[in-house]
Amino acid sequence: MTAYLDYAATTPLDPEVLAAINPYFGTHFANPASWHRSGQQARRAVEAAREQVAALLGAKPREVTFTSGATEAINHALRAVAELYPGGQIVTSQLEHAAVLTTCRWLERRGLRVTYLAPNHRGEITPAAVAAALSPDTVLVALMLVNNETGVVTAIPAISRLAHEAGALLLCDAVQAAAYLPVEVAPLGADLLALSGHKLYGPKGVGVLYVREGLELPPLLLGGAQERGMRAGTLNVPAIVGMGAACRLAIARREADAAQVAVLRDELEAALLALDGVTVNGAGAPRSPQHLMVSVAGADGEALLIALDQLGVSVSAGSACAAGALTPSHVLLAMGLTPAAAKASLRFSLGRMTRRDEIDHAARSLRQAIARCRI
Repeated sequence: MTAYLDYAATTPLDPEVLAAINPYFGTHFANPASWHRSGQQARRAVEAAREQVAALLGAKPREVTFTSGATEAINHALRAVAELYPGGQIVTSQLEHAAVLTTCRWLERRGLRVTYLAPNHRGEITPAAVAAALSPDTVLVALMLVNNETGVVTAIPAISRLAHEAGALLLCDAVQAAAYLPVEVAPLGADLLALSGHKLYGPKGVGVLYVREGLELPPLLLGGAQERGMRAGTLNVPAIVGMGAACRLAIARREADAAQVAVLRDELEAALLALDGVTVNGAGAPRSPQHLMVSVAGADGEALLIALDQLGVSVSAGSACAAGALTPSHVLLAMGLTPAAAKASLRFSLGRMTRRDEIDHAARSLRQAIARCRI
């Protein structure tokens, strides 16, 4: 049998989302910027999707901008804030997604000051660490709600209060959280927030940038008046409809999905910890229900991945955006793991369609893989 346990990399398209999308590939193909009846029908579908996303975020529809994905949303937010506040400081962490880290390094070369916070040994960025980094010229704190490798949850509400007291904005990467945890912007205290469709059972190639009302960002893309001038270009109507449908399902299913996934994740964790030399990265910290990242002492992670794949188990060594890289996970190195331990780590991530027999198969398969690959 096979077991797909790489939901943190991408989720399968939910059948209800697919059903919502299909008409907009064929029957309702018109450009939503057109004034004729067919175009306005497409426009209504886009605005209905915007309302569905806004409902997930507890936001106003006009605060929702559709993008090609979270990477674009994060780039837009970081670059726009840097343009609005030249010479300011951004506070982020060593644990962030490459979309944040690479953009911040790009901004540093253009004169912005960036502080990269180190986590504690459990992989947490604490409010105390953020407070110590804030300065009078801090303009933005940019942190993820759920780490995409370890699943460690960041105390964003407490951190946003500190940021706002210092006069700074808060950008929240909520990509890994939206399917299983509340992402309402008011309790989080987010001024800016990024989502990705394919991480919550929607299509690839679509995301969202939430921008708090009253905060005016310069556009990232020029060339048209789409998205209230925030993002030029013809709208990807099928993907946007799918994003809206995925957010509607997340509202309806989040609590049940989270409970179901947490039970299976805990069963898998217990089974893996029973294997010799297996430890959990991020143990002791609050974690999302879907993530389980383990290190296997004395084993080569790449060999484990290959062996598991041959046994029908799909997992990863960390962020999918780093796939193909032979270097150890930057997240695990920042947490204090040795390069050898970081390279001997695997990320199991579960989801809405995960079954108990997949969990059992994964545990049995890892036992076999360790026997083959232990150095």
